[in-house]
Amino acid sequence: MVKNPKIKVIPLGGLNEIGKNLTVIESSKDIVVLDCGIAFPDEEMLGVDLVIPDISYLVKNKKKVRGIVLTHGHEDHIGALPYVLKDINVPVFGTKLTLGLVECKLKEHNLLSKVKLNKVVPGDRVKLGEITAEFIRTNHSIADAVAIAFHTPAGIILHTGDFKIDSTPVTGDMIDLARFGELGKQGVTLLMSDSTNAERPGYTMSEKTVGEAFDNIFKDHTKSRLIIATFASNIHRVQQIIDAAAKYGRKVAVSGRSMENVVRVAMELGYIKANKNVMIEIDDIKKYNKEHVVIITTGSQGEPMSALYRMAYSDHRKVEIKAGDVVVVSANPIPGNEKSISKVINELFRKGADVIYEALMDVHVSGHACQEELKLILGIVKPKYFMPVHGEYRHLMCHAQLAQKIGIPKSNVFISQIGKILEVTKEKVKFNGSVSSGRIFVDGLGVGDVGNIVLRDRKHLSQDGLIVIVVTVSHNITEVVAGPDVISRGFVYVRESEDLMDNVKNIAKETMEKCIAEGIKDWSSLKNEVRSNVFSYLSHATKRHPMILPVIMEV
Repeated sequence: MVKNPKIKVIPLGGLNEIGKNLTVIESSKDIVVLDCGIAFPDEEMLGVDLVIPDISYLVKNKKKVRGIVLTHGHEDHIGALPYVLKDINVPVFGTKLTLGLVECKLKEHNLLSKVKLNKVVPGDRVKLGEITAEFIRTNHSIADAVAIAFHTPAGIILHTGDFKIDSTPVTGDMIDLARFGELGKQGVTLLMSDSTNAERPGYTMSEKTVGEAFDNIFKDHTKSRLIIATFASNIHRVQQIIDAAAKYGRKVAVSGRSMENVVRVAMELGYIKANKNVMIEIDDIKKYNKEHVVIITTGSQGEPMSALYRMAYSDHRKVEIKAGDVVVVSANPIPGNEKSISKVINELFRKGADVIYEALMDVHVSGHACQEELKLILGIVKPKYFMPVHGEYRHLMCHAQLAQKIGIPKSNVFISQIGKILEVTKEKVKFNGSVSSGRIFVDGLGVGDVGNIVLRDRKHLSQDGLIVIVVTVSHNITEVVAGPDVISRGFVYVRESEDLMDNVKNIAKETMEKCIAEGIKDWSSLKNEVRSNVFSYLSHATKRHPMILPVIMEV
């Protein structure tokens, strides 16, 4: 038996960022992975579809990996599973709804038959080598969310997952505060807690308050068609919309691929209950008067390919926004999405719709705990050491300050970053080195083949355009046979810049002839000379810096 066992806690995502949550819990013999999420690309990541964590450390140590445990079914916690399981095929543990959503993802990637999914319920314990994972009921904006307590040789390491304290949840029971308290009495060595709302004072409102707002909207707009955009995964909210529709005699249709998938899974598993007479196909909405229809759709973040966006810009094949429609945007903007949402709302107003969003009415509440709830968890658990997780640096700092206010010494609070190893023993916790970590970009079917250099080139092209210079030379490069021909894309309109293009041709030709006269026949050197001279001319003449691509052909 090891005298002073050590546990490594290594976040590979979810720190100093929103999303991409993945944390490694490692003993001397075993590794357990907590969550496996994606992040969505920002405006700098041109053409990128998804961002997943760099799991090279896990691949290197895959013989030690005993399983992946999941806190809940949001994309930023399960979205990377298909990519990770292709490299590390280990058992996955999660609650019923979480695994139902995971199954959808694995089917899309033809992995469902190859992966072992293990259903758990709150209160279950799963032994994974030296580490035992205990699942504890919490409340969040998706059903079946859990915190996970890792019982390890170095003591209890407790991770809250994404949570809030909702004493009146739409379905199910409230968070199991009693179990948090019991663990606190046993002694928690390290607490990791959700920091998303650490800047917000007070308490997060119950999801039921949104139900009251929906009831008022239905009651006040009996002559209008209702279109409600929300997160596909917020099935509590979807349930409340369906309940209000049934109460006021409306039919419900869903639009958007992710919404259709989640609603189907949630209904099959019993998490959404709806009378068959209430639910209709989106194709059938024209069969009913507008005042008898409500459409639940994706697009609450203004995503360009989402159903609401396509409705706003008249690009949706089945739904056309008309004057008098009431559109409810039931979500908070994720940081960075504010402009996208504003554009969609403006376009909806232009179409004559009446738009209701959070600034006008309480049509959204967060799924994350605010300061008083965070302090309550810290006070109940009384951890010896604390590491805030899930948030940007400012969120982590605010959470750290809250911990100090309730009496945790500053020296016992650790603000980490992805790849950094937090070494935990019963006596002390300290940072001890780091592992390879970072972001892997998914673009179409390519995983990891788009890196910083490709993104830099894309950014260059998007900002400054491209000039292609095509020159044909004789065999053995003794003379210029044809060209140069100049092709411009995204730089200048060629027909209005003929003098500029002629000068580029002349400079390229003179450069080639000079190099040939000097006996330079290396293609790389020829291209560099052409690129350099043309760049210098364009920079001086236009103060612009397009990407210049010389192409030399030999005949």
